[in-house]
Amino acid sequence: MRALSVRQPYADAIVWGGKRTENRSRPVSAMHLGTTILLHAAKAPHASKVTAADLELAHAPDVRGAIIGTAVLDSCHQAAADGCCAPWGMLGFWHWTLRDVRPLPRPVPTTGLLGLWVPPADVLHDVQAQFWEPSPTIPGAAS
Repeated sequence: MRALSVRQPYADAIVWGGKRTENRSRPVSAMHLGTTILLHAAKAPHASKVTAADLELAHAPDVRGAIIGTAVLDSCHQAAADGCCAPWGMLGFWHWTLRDVRPLPRPVPTTGLLGLWVPPADVLHDVQAQFWEPSPTIPGAAS
C-alpha cells in the first residue's frame, strides 16, 4: 500500500471536507489507479498560508506528521481550461481525483515523502489494525 503526503490544511480538506482533487506537477502511474492509498498529513504547512478556518474546517483536528485517512486513487488527468474539478482543481497541474475517503480513528505518526511512497511495515500494521474488527460471537455456536 502506498501513501501520499499532503500539506495542511489541504490534508484535512480531503479527509474532513469535500476536497476530492489533489493538484500535482506530474501524473500518477496508471498502475496505481483504482488502488487504496493512505493520506499523510505533512509536518510543514502549505506555502499558501491558507488556514483551516479559511476552508471552513474548524472541526478538523489539524494533525501533522501522521497518516490520517485512506482514499481510492480514482483517476488522473491534466487540468482543462474549462475549470474542471472546481473548486479545488488548478490550471497547470495534474488532477489526481480521489473517492471513498475515510478518516482513520487514530492518526498514525510517520515521516512522509514526496510522491507516492511505501510506509514502513509498523505503520502499515497500525493503520490496518484500525480497520480490523473481531467477528461477533454467536451465542450457542460451537467454538
